Amino acid sequence: MTTKGEAAGQRPNIILILTDQQRFDTINALGASWVSTPTLDRLINEGQVFTDCHITAASCVPCRASLFKGYYPHTTGVLKNGQPWAHTWVEQLAGAGYRCVNIGKMHTIPYNAPAGFHERYVVENKDRYMEGRWYFDEWDKALAAHGLKKQQRVEYRKRDDYKERLGAFEWELPEHLHSDVFVGNMAKWWVDTYPVTEPLFLQVGFPGPHPPYDPTNRYAEPYLKRNDIPIPRPTQAELDSLVPPFKEKRQHDVEVDHDSVAWSLNPTDEQLHRLWAYYGANVTMIDDSIEALLQSLEAQGYLENAVVFFASDHGDCMGDHGMIQKWSMYDCVTRTPLIAWSPGRFEAGQKVDGLCQLFDLGPTILELAGCAVPEGFEARSLLPALEGKDWQERTHVFCEQAGDTNLTGSEFITMVRDRRHKLVHFKGAEFGQLFDLEADPEEVNNLWDDPGHAEIRAELLATLRDWLIESNYRTRDWMAEAR
Repeated sequence: MTTKGEAAGQRPNIILILTDQQRFDTINALGASWVSTPTLDRLINEGQVFTDCHITAASCVPCRASLFKGYYPHTTGVLKNGQPWAHTWVEQLAGAGYRCVNIGKMHTIPYNAPAGFHERYVVENKDRYMEGRWYFDEWDKALAAHGLKKQQRVEYRKRDDYKERLGAFEWELPEHLHSDVFVGNMAKWWVDTYPVTEPLFLQVGFPGPHPPYDPTNRYAEPYLKRNDIPIPRPTQAELDSLVPPFKEKRQHDVEVDHDSVAWSLNPTDEQLHRLWAYYGANVTMIDDSIEALLQSLEAQGYLENAVVFFASDHGDCMGDHGMIQKWSMYDCVTRTPLIAWSPGRFEAGQKVDGLCQLFDLGPTILELAGCAVPEGFEARSLLPALEGKDWQERTHVFCEQAGDTNLTGSEFITMVRDRRHKLVHFKGAEFGQLFDLEADPEEVNNLWDDPGHAEIRAELLATLRDWLIESNYRTRDWMAEAR
């Protein structure tokens, strides 16, 4: 009998699993001893992990557009949430004979854009209040079929303790209808039932642990009992020294409850403990869903010749620096877990410490599929690193973010980071951020105005300038065609 691996020939099945808003430091095998992630731990131990991978945009839509296009946000023109994007390198995979399937979140705008896939089973944000609010995705339909109403902002606001919860709420409906369980089960159902004979590209997008932070009780209860969960305790001196846009963001997040999160300028330890407990529990729920999906992939023969990637689109401050969610350039937001698993193809148990960017997955996947990488791509393949060949890490990584619903105090933010220093530029402002990541890994001491670091500041600003000039020149043909 022909297996799914044999049907693919030499071209591997490629499984890309993305979570939404998961911090790098929420995986047990990467040092987070308080989090239970046995599935991700196994993928790391049997595969490889990039320990210094950074996103290209500090919110969902521009980061995902960059990932699936292979260009920086200023090149794609997608710089904040809500901006339209539809075409991706997935079209190349489909053209090369791959069966391309998306289940869960990709956050294209419009939500149901084909984006190169043969099939899309869209599940969007848990709390959907902005663009396309009334778009009914697969999860909406499933809840409606059960005669149930989604737990979201309009319902949470009725609670007396709504503003005390910081976006952390228990999922009270049946567990199989939780968004992350639902996406995992739908992916499992597809794998178990669809008669694929072509090589498979399967992208599974889990909506969590993006807020609302909403695990079921059986997952939350063990975490609520833990006393080793790290609780951020920024000092008043740090809060006073924040740049103006982030001070404004803190106040904005108190006044406007995006994603069911009513923030607090001075949350209690109890509130933060619950927040982190629910966040960790949601991560564990997703880990269990991934394990069930991998079991189905193995049972159907897909894993006999496959590469599995796991990553997240960005992190979450979770109270670090007195802030919540993303829209900033701290490492807790820009640094993402990136795992590659393919026993027999990649050497097991390797940690790749070099700087890279999340959108580097694009050319990596294209090369694995035997597709030509577009000449103008700004993303760079990670395949040499995975295969133990000569690979040059990036000397610098970059991240961009335009003003957004939660970022009202700056029109545009740009980050440049090397191994030791990070500079964050705010368009039109005299202030900025500069951190020595070796001396100050928590990014508390802003050295922007420190005379002793003036030379480093000038060097990084020059790097930022040269990067933008080179990018604009390198991508001129692609941008002209896009018009």
